[in-house]
Amino acid sequence: MHLTFNRFFASVIIIFFCGAVNANSEEKELKVLQFNIWQEGTVVPGGFEGIVNNIISLDPDLITFSEVRNYKQVDFIPRLVRALAIKGKTYFGEVSTSTGIISKYKIEKQEVVFPLGDDHGSVLKACVKIDGKEVVLYSAHLDYLNCAYYLPRGYGSSDWKKLEAPVTDIDSLLADNRNSQRDDQVRAILKDVQKEKVKKSIIFIGGDFNEPSHLDWQKDTKDIRDHQGVVINWDCSVLLSEGGFIDSYREKYPDPVAYPGFTYPSNNMEVDVKRLAWGPDADERERIDFIYYHPHPAISLKDVRVVGPLGFILKGQRDNGGNDPQHIVPKDIWPTDHNAILATFIIH
Repeated sequence: MHLTFNRFFASVIIIFFCGAVNANSEEKELKVLQFNIWQEGTVVPGGFEGIVNNIISLDPDLITFSEVRNYKQVDFIPRLVRALAIKGKTYFGEVSTSTGIISKYKIEKQEVVFPLGDDHGSVLKACVKIDGKEVVLYSAHLDYLNCAYYLPRGYGSSDWKKLEAPVTDIDSLLADNRNSQRDDQVRAILKDVQKEKVKKSIIFIGGDFNEPSHLDWQKDTKDIRDHQGVVINWDCSVLLSEGGFIDSYREKYPDPVAYPGFTYPSNNMEVDVKRLAWGPDADERERIDFIYYHPHPAISLKDVRVVGPLGFILKGQRDNGGNDPQHIVPKDIWPTDHNAILATFIIH
């Protein structure tokens, strides 16, 4: 009788103890948004308000911006933080150019990793603490010139003039691609990442890369989307993959045929289609906006969504197809010619 009671009593203690551990263990969602804002939203009527309202609707914790310009000597990031505060949303951010970052968590340090030069893009870094954990966020707006993925589609990579014939030679494509500063910019990120890995920081990269992923240009896509039979390992995505980074969208949706994840050009109904198409006779739909993360025991990927208007620009015309099933349609004016990427992580 005493033995049976003791076993019962011990079982109750174990159940109670395990329940207490589970109650105290916390998991927190962390939402990261990559947002190319097309010259601060100035191209789209009501664009700035669209930026503000879409941030409120999506409610991200960390945001990386591309195309911050500080027009008319007004610093965009402080202006945006003030506008969000008026609507009851608290974010922190510091002055920057080309790239920008705002965060729901106080920014402990911000620095330029790759400086802006002759409008070839830049890389910005911000450090925050979340529940005592060091979190590092890189915002990358990479060089837009020598945009070599246009060459197989029959357009110049820097002037976007129509070519006599598509360029499909891999060596030629990679040579043109490497004349940009994009690979240098990614190498600068990877060099800086080394000291963050020593500190065991949680690391994210968000950006408009102006370059596709090699994961989207393999055998399964070579005969679609005007790839002209090309199978190619684009530099920036390969460098990041070799550096241990994970492409959040392709991690969640590995099939580039069923889930293309197009981010450019966005079907912005507020703008004349001629302003959205750079290769009007080609299928220029592409995934060039990314959120990467470095594996860390404290985080796991929960979800990734493309955010933007339904449809795309296909051969210079609006096309209602091409959206992935999990696509988020904005609730307000869309301020840009890119779709955004929203990734949700769990911090354990």
